[in-house]
Amino acid sequence: MTESTGAAPQNTTFPRPGGEEGHGYLELPPSGRGPGLVVVQEWWGLTEHIADLVRRFAAEGFVALAPDLYGGRTTHDGEEAMRLMQELPVDRAARDLAGAVDLLLGHEAVTSSTVGVAGFCMGGSFALTLASQQGERIGAVTPFYGLPDPAATDWSGVRAAVQGHYARVDRIDLDVVRGVFDDLRGRLEVPVELHVYDAQHAFVNDTGPAYDEVAASLAWTRATGFLREHVR
Repeated sequence: MTESTGAAPQNTTFPRPGGEEGHGYLELPPSGRGPGLVVVQEWWGLTEHIADLVRRFAAEGFVALAPDLYGGRTTHDGEEAMRLMQELPVDRAARDLAGAVDLLLGHEAVTSSTVGVAGFCMGGSFALTLASQQGERIGAVTPFYGLPDPAATDWSGVRAAVQGHYARVDRIDLDVVRGVFDDLRGRLEVPVELHVYDAQHAFVNDTGPAYDEVAASLAWTRATGFLREHVR
């Protein structure tokens, strides 16, 4: 894809820790109330695809929020996406994500005392990091084809149930992924599941060339059921 940098859909603001203001895209379920869910963007930014995932999660009964980690910018050009990701200050992203958790836990429509996190690509890595940073505030985390550096990540804070969704054809080493999930199983007293699909990286993204309808549908069913069970 070669789409130029564009603007992200935004419909809400929230305070970040430290007094700054974050932005994001929020949708309520048809009932108007439900468990809270943070949806973490791919390296393309808060694109219409991520907004569509937010709407789909809301249709499943979640109060879903995607914080805008790139400050309004999106792209579908690989080089530009790499640049945006590399320029993203990790501490600012952490504040945006923490602010999203704060917003949901304080939102009148949220019925759960914890929130879930679903992250895609770069967002899968951030989702696991957020679970470690936020501890018992995260009830479940579902990373899709993303993993933080295991050697640089402190997993001791994770309390959430974990369900991972990874592609067999990917730049991520599945042996490393399996090692991380084996380590989490040894640490946690809640479910830790790893699912590997005969698909390519970003197989859930129905706007991209790697979209796999069968794998995406199965992963979606598994993830929404898992989040519904463990985010309370």
